[in-house]
Order: sequence, then structure tokens, then C-alpha cells
Amino acid sequence: MEILIFLIIGALAGFAAGLFGVGGGTIIVPLLFVVFTQMDYSPDSIMHLALGTSLATIIVTSISSLMAHNKKGAVMWPVFKNLAPGLALGCFLGAGIAGQISGLYLQLIVGVFLLWVAYKMFFAGKKPVANHSSGANDVSSVNYANTALPSKPKQLAAGGVIGIASAIFGIGGGSLTVPYLTRYNVVMQKAVGTSAACGLPIAIAGALGFMFFGMQQQVDVPNTIGFVHIYAFLGISIMSFFTAKLGAKVAHILSPELLKKCFAILLTVVGFYFLYKGLV
Repeated sequence: MEILIFLIIGALAGFAAGLFGVGGGTIIVPLLFVVFTQMDYSPDSIMHLALGTSLATIIVTSISSLMAHNKKGAVMWPVFKNLAPGLALGCFLGAGIAGQISGLYLQLIVGVFLLWVAYKMFFAGKKPVANHSSGANDVSSVNYANTALPSKPKQLAAGGVIGIASAIFGIGGGSLTVPYLTRYNVVMQKAVGTSAACGLPIAIAGALGFMFFGMQQQVDVPNTIGFVHIYAFLGISIMSFFTAKLGAKVAHILSPELLKKCFAILLTVVGFYFLYKGLV
């Protein structure tokens, strides 16, 4: 029954990620929080387990996303190399920081973050969508000579900050990496593609961090390694890998702007739910 529940979560998370163009962690963390609560796990561990397991599942989905964007030439590998060490180190340390924060405070933090994402999605203007006709997907020829990215040490530091935040929010960092890159005039296709690549070191380091620091605290929950639930990781990873593609196809049929607004409303409800559970 547990595995069936996690397969359903994976199907929903992957479909929503493809449909709304958001990271799966935004869906996975709230769903796992509800499921783990119903399973009567320790309230002190539920939020940590949701975050750690979410990051572990992003390893699989980020590989798929990375390969797709790389085929289109949308990954700025030199920028990735500058950001990756900071992202990995920051996310590992962020897992340690999250481990020291109580479950209730984590609920409040994630609740506020979801409300912020909802606000950005609801009020964001329409972004230009890449032409998906034959040959138009390749953005390797897009000129980004006008970008003015900071020095390598500053990119490394930025990666560290994004990594820490990603661990605490249980996300792949796209909500933070894309705005960081576009701020320096990186075109959207390159920003999204590079962000997809950055999700891999974030997810690996974050998952390892939650495993390590969770084992240090000797978490007493079955089928877990530290703060990563193995059955949830397997079920969600398997299903989200397939349903994300289905969600992306459906997104081209329906109105993406209307969908994003509907999803923003859902995130608002979930965000306030977290705040309510954390404060009451």
C-alpha cells in the first residue's frame, strides 16, 4: 500500500512538473508531508523526511531534464562549472542546517516559500515560448555575449547561497537559479537549461546531506536512510520520470497561463496550510 501511494505521488508530481513548468519538489514536499503525517511518523522528522526524499527524487528527474536541454544546446557548461561546487557544498551544508531546525519552523519556512512561488507564478507576465517546430529547438546558436556574469568567486558564492536554500526548501533550485542568471541578461532558454544542469549537483549533495545528518540523529522511521525514505524515493522517481513528459504534452494543448494561475492558487492553499499547521 505504501509503494502504491508513492507511485501515485510520483505520477502527480511528474505530471504537474511537466504541466506547470515547475520543479517537482514544489509538489512532492507537500504531498509527502501529508502522507507521512497520516503514517504517524514523528512530527519532528516528517518535514525533514519530506525535504530529503524530495531532493533524492530530483536526482532522477534532473538527469532527464538535463539531457533534454543539452540536446538543444541550452546548457552553459562554463557557468555550470563555476556554480556547481558552491551548489553542492551549499546544499550539503543546507541539509545540516535543516537538520538543526525544528519540524515546526521548517513548515513555516516552506509555507512562506510556497506562497512566494505562488505569487511569482500568478503575477508573472507571459514569457516567450521557444518554437518547437523542427530545428527551432536548438538554441546553441543563441548569442549570450551581452551577458555580464560576475567573477568566478562570486558565482561560486551565489551557488553556495542557492544550494543552502535548495536544501531547506527541498527543491532543485530552478526557482532561484533561473532568476539569478536572467538578472545578468542570460536568455531564458539558456537560463532554464543551465538551471536544469545545476539541479543535479544540488539533488545529489542534498540527498547525501539529508542521509548523513539524518543518520547522525538516528531517525527511527522504517525503510529510511537518514532523512530519505527509500520506498518513497523509488516510487516517486519511477513514475515522475514518465508522467513529466505526459504533462509537458498536455501543457501544449491547454492554456499555460490559466494553468499556472490555477496552480498558483493551489500553492497558496498549501502554503497557508503549512503556516496553519506550524502556528496552531
